[in-house]
Amino acid sequence: MRRVLTVLVVLLAVYFAITRLGEVQEVAQTVQRGNPWWLGLGLLLQAAWLVNTALTLRAVYRLMGVPSRLRDLLPLVITGNFINIVAPSGGMGGMAVYISDARRRGLSASRVTIAGVLHLLLEYFSFLCVLALGLVVLVRRNNLTAIEAAASIVLLAAALTLTGLLALGAWSPTRLERVLKWAARTVNRAAQPVLRRPYLSEAQAHEFTVEAVEGLGVLRAHWLEYVPAAVLALLGKALLIGILLMVFLAYGTPFSSGTLVAGFSIGHLFTIVSPTPSGLGVVEGALTLGLVSLRVPLRPATVITLGYRAFTFWLPFAYGFFALRVLHWQWDRGEVKVGTPGSEETQGTQGK
Repeated sequence: MRRVLTVLVVLLAVYFAITRLGEVQEVAQTVQRGNPWWLGLGLLLQAAWLVNTALTLRAVYRLMGVPSRLRDLLPLVITGNFINIVAPSGGMGGMAVYISDARRRGLSASRVTIAGVLHLLLEYFSFLCVLALGLVVLVRRNNLTAIEAAASIVLLAAALTLTGLLALGAWSPTRLERVLKWAARTVNRAAQPVLRRPYLSEAQAHEFTVEAVEGLGVLRAHWLEYVPAAVLALLGKALLIGILLMVFLAYGTPFSSGTLVAGFSIGHLFTIVSPTPSGLGVVEGALTLGLVSLRVPLRPATVITLGYRAFTFWLPFAYGFFALRVLHWQWDRGEVKVGTPGSEETQGTQGK
């Protein structure tokens, strides 16, 4: 079954690439016109960003008491991003990869689920810090639109909702179970006229809460224990801004620090708050218009947008093909560390 799912994901990826072939060719032609030295530095920053994302996840895993190694988490992070693109599911596709990996390593799936949600929250709040600066720039230049303000509110609401659920579970698992059951009943009532059957199981809400009690208790750790993961999440946003800087330099376009921060804020905001996977099509339009409003001429703004998306969307998408294979190779090897980091105990898993 796992191999069938892998083949299905690859076929979806091939279909996705074929349907977007014109955009890929346009991006490739745009990249070829840039200064290779600055683009090369952009590639280095991109590699640092991917490694930093895996390090952030490792810091969260350690906070939750989940053993992990960077060489295992890097293909996991890249594959999760790849799955979210080819099979968009609101980020849950990537979460499914984390949970599958946890089960094959003999780890607590509930703890890994909570770690995945906490990692997502750190990404949200670290970006909200940068977004606040970007919105200040847009307000000072009288360029803030209702669409950007509404998207920012949606992101903040999503972050606060997830935070509230985790906090509720950490201090009162019983109340969390009630909320999850209420949400399941609400979704089932909405889906009943179409599906003619319950879509979500209230029993699963109870099972998840029971399994997650120990992991949720870990969230009551002292706030200083969250600092390493939070700092790494902020560093990730700095690296993305650095990539945008390299693209500006590669095409010889003048810029200011405010333009960089506000431009990145617009692009990343619509990568998250978008009806399309990773903001495909939405980001290209929003970032181009955003840069134009920041006094970047239309043609350079279009080129910069395509170059930036090459680093943050298309290349990671390509890496996903290889990361998916590496991840399955790791699973098929049959030996994974379990227990605490540094333990000599191993467990064989066939992974088939």
